[in-house]
Amino acid sequence: MTSRPDRSPPEPEWAPEREVTADLAAALIGRRFRELRGAPVERLATGWDNTVFLVGGEWVFRFPRRAIAVPGIEREMAALPVLAPRLPLPVPVPRFTAEPSDDFPWPFWGARLIPGREFADVRPPEDRRAALAAETGAFLRALHDPALVPAAGDGLPLDPMGRADPAVRAARTSGRLDALAARGLWERDPAVDAFLAEARRWPAPGGEPVIVHGDLHVRHLLLAPDGRAAGVIDWGDVCLADSAVDLSLAYAGFGGAARAAFLAAYGPVPPGREAAARTLALNLSATLAEYAAATGRAALLAESLAGIGRAVAP
Repeated sequence: MTSRPDRSPPEPEWAPEREVTADLAAALIGRRFRELRGAPVERLATGWDNTVFLVGGEWVFRFPRRAIAVPGIEREMAALPVLAPRLPLPVPVPRFTAEPSDDFPWPFWGARLIPGREFADVRPPEDRRAALAAETGAFLRALHDPALVPAAGDGLPLDPMGRADPAVRAARTSGRLDALAARGLWERDPAVDAFLAEARRWPAPGGEPVIVHGDLHVRHLLLAPDGRAAGVIDWGDVCLADSAVDLSLAYAGFGGAARAAFLAAYGPVPPGREAAARTLALNLSATLAEYAAATGRAALLAESLAGIGRAVAP
């Protein structure tokens, strides 16, 4: 019998292709923006695609970690200045923009800090989510206004990740749930399995595409100390798509009276769109739970696992 060489475990999906440290960020920012030269730089957050730094206590800079994030950085720089004045909650507005150069091959940008904590870190009690849900619903009603498409939709792709297609998203969710169950992090739920089996046969909603955030989940909604909405961040997936793509947060982040408050502020959601939104809510919750478990984010893990249950609840 011949022995097989040891194989290294595969790198996780969120592994960086290029890691930006605080020292490197300070050097890159200082060389391009003289008014920020010498300002203190500290890492603020890390996600799948970007690393975020707080500069001088008031500016937030986003640096890509993977090449796949570069088009999103460019879309943020183009779309956010147009969208920001038309929306009822703060969103980042790039004030400092840097093109690729010899010392860093990708674009990056900086905007004024939006104070707040991630929804997933705060984890407000279920009975205190209604006001937040209503604010989020009103925000999405404004973002999904068809009148915004001519103003800010030029150059945006059409649902490049297929997030509005329930069949696509259901197929990508089962394996993640299997992995969570195998690790003892999630107990199998027949209601979830039955939902996903049905979702594999559902068509995508047929509505006219609108501008969507594209990746609106519990890490990208910021909360103020009083639990109200403080802003919406991380627009790297902004695109044209069916509104179901953003409405997934109504089903992953809110239930019961809070979800009713969300939908009252947003408006009616037809059954096909609701089905697509619930399917994406399951997919995003399972994906975030996997990521949270692997990176030691206990609050995000708990909120994401709860989101799996909410996604299929009435």
